[in-house]
Amino acid sequence: MITLKITSVEKSKKNNKMLSVFIDNVYSFSISEEDYFRLNLYEKTSISEREIDDIKNSIALKTVKSSAIRLITYKLLSEKELFLKLIAKGYDEDVVNIAIEEVKSIGYLNDTIYAQKFVYERIKLKPKSKKALSFELANKGISGDIIETVLNNIDYDEDVVIERLLRKKFGKYDLADPKITKKAYSFLMHRGFDFENIKRVINKIIKEKNS
Repeated sequence: MITLKITSVEKSKKNNKMLSVFIDNVYSFSISEEDYFRLNLYEKTSISEREIDDIKNSIALKTVKSSAIRLITYKLLSEKELFLKLIAKGYDEDVVNIAIEEVKSIGYLNDTIYAQKFVYERIKLKPKSKKALSFELANKGISGDIIETVLNNIDYDEDVVIERLLRKKFGKYDLADPKITKKAYSFLMHRGFDFENIKRVINKIIKEKNS
């Protein structure tokens, strides 16, 4: 095993809480003062390549975890979304995967909770069909099992939602008018609702109006 010499440790010029460690007079890595003392590096005058690699991996993991927690604290994210954001920051993929597992283990990341909140907010602010919600969740990396469980556990009558959207957006118009009907179909199908369901609700509203 090759043993290298720790020739100097200097305060970082960019961050006075960080230390720059030089091995054989060449900069090797930066480490927080806290970790420097925790790892007893102040007692060492020599270090192995394996120890250096372990320290670098430990520092990288700690950095990625901190970044992950900051991102999740700012905005709730799915596991896939968090992964992509961390990769976009330039972090190593293997370290990102380990960090995500550790963040999950302490409860900061939960795709089921994410899916539940996502669906609740969609229903409240921008209602769509269950099919459209399922598609959106899948694009965010949510597993099929979680999607099925979450959507099956919500009280969501699509006919009621379609009628509410129609009355809100087209309430002052005559849905029997072909031009208005066409716009209504386009609006609702864009949100993923089934043609036959839309047709049934439109006919119900027209019938009620003419009765």
